Amino acid sequence: MNPPLKVGGPDSRKVAVLFTNITERRRTEAALLAREVDLIDALAAAEDANQAKSDFLSHMSHELRSPLNAVLGFAQLLQAGTPPPTPRQEESVEEILKAGWYLLGLIEEVLDLSLIESGRLSCVLEPVPLAEVLHDCQALVEGQAAAHGIRLSVARPDDACIVIVDRTRLKQVFVNLLSNAIKYNRDGGSVQVHCEAVGQGRICIRIEDSGSGLSPEQLTHIFQPFERLGREAGAIEGTGIGLALSKRLVELMNGRIGVQSTVGQGSVFWVELDTPGVQPSVPASSAETTPDLPQVATAPEPAVAGRRPCTVLCVEDNRANQLLVQRLLAQRTDVRLLLAGDAEHGLQLARTMQPDVVLMDINLPGMSGLVAMEHLAADAATAHIPVIALSALAMRHDIDKGLQAGFFRYLSKPIKIDSFTEALDAALDLADRPEQAPARAVVSESALTASSATSAKNSENSKKVQTP
Repeated sequence: MNPPLKVGGPDSRKVAVLFTNITERRRTEAALLAREVDLIDALAAAEDANQAKSDFLSHMSHELRSPLNAVLGFAQLLQAGTPPPTPRQEESVEEILKAGWYLLGLIEEVLDLSLIESGRLSCVLEPVPLAEVLHDCQALVEGQAAAHGIRLSVARPDDACIVIVDRTRLKQVFVNLLSNAIKYNRDGGSVQVHCEAVGQGRICIRIEDSGSGLSPEQLTHIFQPFERLGREAGAIEGTGIGLALSKRLVELMNGRIGVQSTVGQGSVFWVELDTPGVQPSVPASSAETTPDLPQVATAPEPAVAGRRPCTVLCVEDNRANQLLVQRLLAQRTDVRLLLAGDAEHGLQLARTMQPDVVLMDINLPGMSGLVAMEHLAADAATAHIPVIALSALAMRHDIDKGLQAGFFRYLSKPIKIDSFTEALDAALDLADRPEQAPARAVVSESALTASSATSAKNSENSKKVQTP
């Protein structure tokens, strides 16, 4: 009911009462409110589902990486062992390494794609010299090109050509495109990379191959996940994830990706990226790159010259991983190894034995490696000791937690022996000269090495391994 209205002149004693039926309006308001509540509930459910998916992926990544660490670690040791393996043994070890690195690349690609689709993978955009990225990617695929007899030619822009990208993710895209251009090429074929400005503030990178090309029907499915365009039964390994992942990564960097192809003549994949407005200077031609032959692993030195004897504490609950670290350090006469199966025992040994370096697993029984790191950093008796994380927890948020905890290095499993050696030597240098050492930093294999780059370097890694 509405308020009464006076009817007539000033002396009138009449009023009118008006009634309005608001039933429909109330029903509409109730329906809108119900829809709003349902939407809020749906968003909350979706967020819970995404969090559950992220937790599941993190757990599965850990469970898959842990056994791979033993497989790839011991295979690398066998390859670089003394005496060296026989030719037949070498061939067998190479097959183990090839399959292991391929499986690791597949794990990382699936995780990346899942994170993008759930909205949990982001790119950090910054100005990056395009020439540096192309140079790094070229180095990663040179061995693969040599193995297939492919001529690789990269026309590079000058140093003034800058793109606004996530450096690591752009490498992942380019290495995937270059690797595909090599894999699906013809014997003795070629791969060429060109750069050209396509308007104010945009540059296009074109990767052209001399392969068999793609039909119009195949082109319509080229960027769909798990789509191999009828090559599933072929001899070339692949999952059909790489191009779908590359497309999503390029779009996260505000770029565009596409392909042009003619059956029997080859394909051209192009990536268009933002620049700060600097026009690139592209050479008219560039000399072809002659890939270096893979290097044969050499036996390590028994000790590092000029370094005092030192102690390394390894906190690891997995017996196979303990044994792998023992074997890695067995030939170093300058290193004494201590082992602890849990964080509590590790903290006790760190305080009493004062090791020069601590190798710390993260997913330990009882106290986690992250909490143990915080205890070491908070204790004046152990705060000076560099701690290297060796963990199968390799998701981005896992690495961020390690960064916050203060690890000197964060190496994700499966570990690469050359990376392990570099990190250990850097930590030992820090222990010898703490006053000259830079601030601690976290370095993650999974963050700095794209999964597609891992796949591209399978054959090279199997021949370049060095043990400490």
